[in-house]
Amino acid sequence: MTTYVAFLRAINLGAKRKFPKEAIAAATEAAGFTGVATHINTGNVRLETRMRSRARIEAALEESYRADRGFDVPTIAYTTGELCDVVADADRFGEGHEGRHYVWLLKDEPDAELSAALESTSTAGERVRVGHRAVHLLVDEGYRDARLVGTVEKQIGVTTNRNVTVLRALIAKWCS
Repeated sequence: MTTYVAFLRAINLGAKRKFPKEAIAAATEAAGFTGVATHINTGNVRLETRMRSRARIEAALEESYRADRGFDVPTIAYTTGELCDVVADADRFGEGHEGRHYVWLLKDEPDAELSAALESTSTAGERVRVGHRAVHLLVDEGYRDARLVGTVEKQIGVTTNRNVTVLRALIAKWCS
């Protein structure tokens, strides 16, 4: 069995996209996954499976979530090892940075050209770094004030964003 952490995009936003963590766990189990656990109510779910294809895992989850909720829930899955790599990148990229650090988790690895284009958008107060199927945004101010958010999101396709603090908590909780 391989352990994955799946990240759900665009849930619990407004009245029409509610998906409580108990319902996420039930829909994940209904899709045939075991060892299911959730972390806070922002769409972070741990699961175990014998499936080897990340694309098949994501598709099975998305189908189950759509059936349960009646709306699409884009889902991005990482093995626990891949998630550890993302957090290791965060530690390396954020060394000496005292502001906020956010991570866009991606369905697909960006190619070298896109990675370079994303990183070239960096400014003095907002740095973009790419690594391990993730794009890191280090900002001096808050996420809502970051000018690069829209620019980056237009280029990277299906994604969901987490604060690096949440990712570290998931590593501590689920990757021991």
